Amino acid sequence: MGQWGYERQHDALDVDGEAEAERRDALEGVRDWVDDHVDRWQPVLPSLNPHIEGAVTRMQFLADHLRRAGERALAELGLRREEHEALHMLAGHGGRRNLTQLALDLGAAPNTLAERLDVLEKRGFVTRTATGGRGAAASGQDDELELTEEGHSTWLAAIEAAGEEERRLFSALDWHEQRLLAGLLRQIMLATGSYEAGGEADESGDD
Repeated sequence: MGQWGYERQHDALDVDGEAEAERRDALEGVRDWVDDHVDRWQPVLPSLNPHIEGAVTRMQFLADHLRRAGERALAELGLRREEHEALHMLAGHGGRRNLTQLALDLGAAPNTLAERLDVLEKRGFVTRTATGGRGAAASGQDDELELTEEGHSTWLAAIEAAGEEERRLFSALDWHEQRLLAGLLRQIMLATGSYEAGGEADESGDD
């Protein structure tokens, strides 16, 4: 059972039934298209590490597959990616944010975000309250935004639809394998030197 990278201990852990164990055993030696990809390139690139190439290629494919699944979920709900990002960020801040704060969260220009919010407001997903006053407030940059119940349910529906495909794929692993995989990927993530989500390692040496 070396393919799985650790001793499964089905009987000791009592986490899998016989049918599950038999299904796993049947996968021993099964190849996918990435194996063919590695076999094709290794003679051309003798220094190619087949394990690294296989892992990276599979991660890239799976990330792209999940991205497309998420896009399909948004399309079914009539949402554009950037519109869902705005709902997502509002939901993550308790459903309330002013326009300037949300623009900073999303890395978007306030004017661009305002146009996006117009669409969401017309659909009843957010409400926008003008704060009045002068300067930024008068320009709408300090408008108070609130996620409506319908906006929250639509955001959650998109999350659940995308999550369904994630759960389907990862059901190929049992709980212990999922935990092992998460830990291994964490080690690789830490090696990038970046802690911020989606951020790049700071190589400038500046604080």
